Amino acid sequence: MTPSASSSGTVIHEVFCRAYERGERPALIDLRGGHVYGYRSLVTEVTRAASGLVRRGARRDQVVGVHVSTTGTQTVALHTVLAAGGVAAPIGAGLGAEEVAALLRECDARMLITTPDLAETAIAAADGSRVRQVVSLGPALDTIDFRGLLVLEPTALPALDAKRQDALALPGGARLTHADLLARMAELDVPIGLVESDVVLCTWPPGDGADLPALVGLAVSKGALVVAAGRGDLPGSGYDAGVTVLTGPAGTLERVG
Repeated sequence: MTPSASSSGTVIHEVFCRAYERGERPALIDLRGGHVYGYRSLVTEVTRAASGLVRRGARRDQVVGVHVSTTGTQTVALHTVLAAGGVAAPIGAGLGAEEVAALLRECDARMLITTPDLAETAIAAADGSRVRQVVSLGPALDTIDFRGLLVLEPTALPALDAKRQDALALPGGARLTHADLLARMAELDVPIGLVESDVVLCTWPPGDGADLPALVGLAVSKGALVVAAGRGDLPGSGYDAGVTVLTGPAGTLERVG
């Protein structure tokens, strides 16, 4: 399916507008998830899955929890929600079912996207919230398989107003619009000036904030490569010789090459 882009100025448009012309050049290498996401395949999966969510009745402004274990799965899930006109609520992977349920209730989420390794927690959390559908990026008992969204008859994606449409729901009730998230992307870029030849080594885990989505969105929009690793998964010196940007503490980036 050819992407049905959101209105200019939205996160989906700004991040993926050049993805097709970049072909299958790697956009994200997820070391923990063991997956390489090419530019074209990433935007294709996101738009097809978003179409599937709309086909299944997802509504504009609907809040969808994103409780996943890797940067790659967070990227796919979060952008799928945004492309469908929803509001993504990222939730830390290390939380227990009661904590996840409390966050889902706080943002009034009606759907939850998870991964098979977190599915048991996700199902239990859904039972303690208003979530009625749990979608898993991989087979898991009592969930909807994300792959099923990709094969539904395509339908149009909504046009969005970047200044008014919420993109993220954060703990404590904070909301970021598409424009706000794009502003955070620009803020991260100030000290480094990311370019297409950059390789960003990211050790920030999927969590409940905006920095990881902003970083991945920034890198993909610039045509750079993100290598996502947990602190225990850092590649050896033979691998990371090409890294030019490192993630630092408290949402900071550092140029090293």
